[in-house]
Amino acid sequence: MFCAIIFDCDGVLVDSEVLAHEIEARVLSGIGLHYDPHEFKARFMGMSDAAFRAALEADGQARLGRSILAEIQGPMDAQYKHAIDTRLTAVAGAVDAVRAVTHVKAVASSSQTAALEKKLRKTGLWETFAPHVYSAEHVTHSKPAPDLFLHAASTLGVSPADCLVIEDSVNGVNAAHAAGMRVWGFMGGGHMDAHSRARLEAARVERVIEDWPHFSRVLSSLP
Repeated sequence: MFCAIIFDCDGVLVDSEVLAHEIEARVLSGIGLHYDPHEFKARFMGMSDAAFRAALEADGQARLGRSILAEIQGPMDAQYKHAIDTRLTAVAGAVDAVRAVTHVKAVASSSQTAALEKKLRKTGLWETFAPHVYSAEHVTHSKPAPDLFLHAASTLGVSPADCLVIEDSVNGVNAAHAAGMRVWGFMGGGHMDAHSRARLEAARVERVIEDWPHFSRVLSSLP
């Protein structure tokens, strides 16, 4: 059994991944860098902002023959801010489900600290987790490295083996496995589809959770 639950944020607690993918596809296609949407999610979801932009820069150099960061960073940042300010919501059922969790709990997200706090406050989730909210800025290596989950467990005062992680990305699942934690795949975000499920299953999640009501039913049924 586990005594602590560590939650990813984007696409698990807040429905931000669907907004981010829309923005990223629009900005990148606008400069001539095109991706298959399923491959894009599989490769980049769960990465820190720094790692994501480094990978895009490498793709720009390889595929377009030029640096692209100056072209994409400003438009992406402006559109992210507008989307979070005007369109961001909690994933359906998340607020009630996590408030009902009696286990020790934390958020461990590849987002930057300020953005993470803004998203959690906007969706009414900050007080449920604070002060146990950890970002990519708390560690040297973010997901898929185990460092962020290990940092969260250490700060909670629990063994990694006693932690359950809730994740929507393969990078996050791999990080949880590397940390020696149990991990459930979460399908409730607006960006998830049949391809996402297949990737989670291939990454060897312990079980697939359809949405927050399903999470609550499963959690309450455990001995």
